[in-house]
Amino acid sequence: MAWIEAKLIAKVILGGFERHYHLYREITAAAKTRFEMADWPAVQEASRARISFYDTRVGETVTLLCREFHLRDSDPSDELWQRVKVEYTRLLPVLKQPELAETFYNSVFCRLFDSRYYNNSYIFVWPLISTEHLEAEVPIFRPYYPTRDGFSRVIARILKDAGIDRPFRDLRRDVRCLLLAIRSRFPANRAMQQNFQLAVLCAPFYRNKAAYIIGKSINGADQLPFVVAILNDGVQGLYVDTLLTGEDEISDVFSFSRAYFMIDTEAPAAVVNFLQPLMPRKGKAELYTAIGLQKFGKAEFYRDFLKHLRYSSDDFIIAPGIRGMVMCVFAMPSFPFVFKIIKDRFPPPKEVTREQVKERYQLVKMHDRVGRMADSWEYSHVAFPLMRFSPELREMLEHECAGSIELVGDQLIIKHLYIERRMSPLNLYLHNADDADVRHAISEYGDAIKQLAAANIFPGDFLFKNFGVTRQGRVVFYDYDELCYLTECNFREIPEAPYPEMEMSDEAWYTAGPNDIFPEEFETFLLTDPRIRKVFLKLHSELLDPQWWRERQDHIRAGHLEDVFPYPIERRFRKDRAEFPRRYCHLEG
Repeated sequence: MAWIEAKLIAKVILGGFERHYHLYREITAAAKTRFEMADWPAVQEASRARISFYDTRVGETVTLLCREFHLRDSDPSDELWQRVKVEYTRLLPVLKQPELAETFYNSVFCRLFDSRYYNNSYIFVWPLISTEHLEAEVPIFRPYYPTRDGFSRVIARILKDAGIDRPFRDLRRDVRCLLLAIRSRFPANRAMQQNFQLAVLCAPFYRNKAAYIIGKSINGADQLPFVVAILNDGVQGLYVDTLLTGEDEISDVFSFSRAYFMIDTEAPAAVVNFLQPLMPRKGKAELYTAIGLQKFGKAEFYRDFLKHLRYSSDDFIIAPGIRGMVMCVFAMPSFPFVFKIIKDRFPPPKEVTREQVKERYQLVKMHDRVGRMADSWEYSHVAFPLMRFSPELREMLEHECAGSIELVGDQLIIKHLYIERRMSPLNLYLHNADDADVRHAISEYGDAIKQLAAANIFPGDFLFKNFGVTRQGRVVFYDYDELCYLTECNFREIPEAPYPEMEMSDEAWYTAGPNDIFPEEFETFLLTDPRIRKVFLKLHSELLDPQWWRERQDHIRAGHLEDVFPYPIERRFRKDRAEFPRRYCHLEG
């Protein structure tokens, strides 16, 4: 009978999800050991591997369903698959990750059937199982009471409770640093109430070469988020590198331009519910993505987008800025994201293919973005209301992206697109900037290129239009069609001209191979504005030197993983801490 088959199909799909989350937690939990051993190559490999887990498990589940239940048709049986969804829903309440299981079901269904069935009758367009109760059922944070037990003792206990099985090389010094930072950074204009509390997430967050303790102080109605960054030098042991406080500093650590954290949790919804009040400008979609659950983040983002469409009236328009040669980019003024579609054809001198562009976006997804490359959500077969497209935008899409769009009734279906956080294009920012803003932006621009180089990434195209400025003033790269690994490039000096007059010619007197890069040329096309030229040459002149680039390549090939911190260098605790007051040196108890 149909209901028996529906129940069996539901159990197979849930089994696929449970296998996925078991393996996901297994590799995530091992982040602690990798950090303790300072095994940084293994950290990078695990980060890349974990991203592919989800699609692999979905593929395995689809294969099993097709084999066991002989699913061949592209059209689902209304009676069967609507019943499958009902039976699947009945299995979810006992899970600690029901929201993730719903998304897994959607992914399996969408691999099997046509996009015209992507509605709430067949998939979970809207969630059915609430996760609000999970925060109460699964304890995810520990409370500490400094006014009762003493700040020194509490700080030492927090560091110990992080559970990292490697000793701190100087615990007293770390506690002393944290005490001084707390004294200078926590609000001093209000007396600490008797029930003043520090609420700290039980599991540290791991990423790259650091572990992060996340918490908040609670003083009556006032709350202040904080992060303690712990590093491992691989020789002498652990040390506390900084204390970050406030929404802006915490948001930088959780930025969309950084790699996904590893945090082992049975109930991710409870962790996200803890984090969201600390960073109220970040939605659940971004926070789920930040902790490595980007597939659910993608589903949650789409739900937010549907709500925004319902409660807004502005049109989609062509995104401001210089139009690219590879992507058509559009935006909605009231929505803080942009939509990017690969064009059907690329005009000369572009030589990349559509598949190469997709591969480079995937490279960015898999790579450490070091705070300098924007993450993207990738979607297929997304329906937009046709009436919300401006005439200019619709004309552009029909002319340049006809192969990626389809008109179905009153909807425009985009077969493949990327969605990214909206930023101010750097070229427009510089055009309207005063001298102070120019200095800041060019300082950030050069730092972005250097930090990308440290992560073995060469942007390919250094034009300002390919970089954006975030709300916090950070410069981020977002045009990936010419991106490559730094170690693939051949950095050369421009050879001396055979005759002096050849230097005045429009034609180059030297030949270039496909991977040849001449950093001296950057000055010609980047530094035409005297204000920009002066700042760039003062702060980043080494970027014009081929030898500097070759030295970066040598570091990478030698296996050296450079430090790139998600916070200002000024926030780091000094290595020489003799200047701290003696009254902060005593560890109580």
